[in-house]
Amino acid sequence: MKHTFLPILLLAISLMAGAQTAREEIHQNILLTGSNHMAYIAPDKPLTPAPKGYEPFYMDHYGRHGSRWLINKDEYTTPLEKLRTAHKAGKLTPLGEEVLQKLERFYPTTVNRLGELSDIGEQQHHGIGKRMTKNFPEIFSGKTAEVDARSTVVIRCILSMEAECEELTAFNPNLKIHNDVSESFQYYLNHDWDGKVKESGKKASPIIDKYRERLTHPERLCSSLFTDDSYWQHPEFRAASFMRSLFNVVNNMQSHSFGEDLYPIFTEEEAYDLWRLCNIQWYLRYGPAPQTDGNMPFNQRYLLRNMIETADTVFQSKTYTNGASLRFGHEVCVMPLACLMELDSCGVQTYDLDNLENYWVNFRIYPMACNVQMVFYRPKKTKAGQLRTEDILVKVLLNEKEARLPISTDQYPYYRWTDLRRYYLQKLDAFGQ
Repeated sequence: MKHTFLPILLLAISLMAGAQTAREEIHQNILLTGSNHMAYIAPDKPLTPAPKGYEPFYMDHYGRHGSRWLINKDEYTTPLEKLRTAHKAGKLTPLGEEVLQKLERFYPTTVNRLGELSDIGEQQHHGIGKRMTKNFPEIFSGKTAEVDARSTVVIRCILSMEAECEELTAFNPNLKIHNDVSESFQYYLNHDWDGKVKESGKKASPIIDKYRERLTHPERLCSSLFTDDSYWQHPEFRAASFMRSLFNVVNNMQSHSFGEDLYPIFTEEEAYDLWRLCNIQWYLRYGPAPQTDGNMPFNQRYLLRNMIETADTVFQSKTYTNGASLRFGHEVCVMPLACLMELDSCGVQTYDLDNLENYWVNFRIYPMACNVQMVFYRPKKTKAGQLRTEDILVKVLLNEKEARLPISTDQYPYYRWTDLRRYYLQKLDAFGQ
């Protein structure tokens, strides 16, 4: 597919004009450096009212699970064991001892909980579900309203689905909710790595390796934690890897109401550089990066097509009145989906990775519990079975904020569904299978 670099880049620049830079945002909130470990931030701006004479009646949704424990035991034990060994050797400074003690206090909470939904994660989805009913009560009201909710087979996703559905039921006890979890849904609820996507993805690693070396500076941190510079400077210690692994644990502490605050052990510049590295990694591996042929977002081609086909089925029904199709999975789906749909600046393509944060910012796309909501509107007096596709309007929310779409409209944030549907199907068909 031909890349529309210049128009998309100009759109991104126009969207960011007058807005805060990523560095400014991080200066105000260091938690943003958590990237995909960042806790969800509820929106604080009201949504645009429905166009005159229109009402919302259907939502097509994909959401990531909420905040969780880290997935692999090694993510916790790698930095912990380094500090334990140094403690036994008498090589820790008072700060190093303090960090070790905090990690030792937290580590028992991780046993047999790897990858599971945390208390914060559950709260996030209760909040999202409650706001769905507040923002779009027409979708979830009445005795004929229907919700089809599906999840990947991972428990944190299933529990996230249940949390949102509990809020929908609390709003309308008559709501007809069908929950389903099956391996048969995995091909569109999870990411796909075959064909062109897989081949393009191979180009990411050597570029990431270069930036990993350039953006990891463990000298000051290690000198503050260890009494003997020769100790951590030994090649077998792998200081840069230690720094990144420790930062990973620190970032994910925001997933818990009882997490330890260890951000102060990093300077803002160190945290910013490690975030930049993560930003580049995700852009290359899941984003529209030209370095990986712009192909990586197409690992969600089956999901986007399923969303379109599900909407088609709803709109062609003679009996459907109102409701939602809810899907739950992972950030490795939401992020490339947002890029594939070209929401706001998600579709930006640039070779300038040194300044990527000026064009494409990961924490605006995929925090814990990130979500894409396609909200459909029809003329208010439409009777069941008489809905015309050409009359349907749609707006898309990225993390519950109104997003700009890659087609023209004279009534932003609302777009003609027929125009958007045509654009996406042409894009998917051009890529092929």
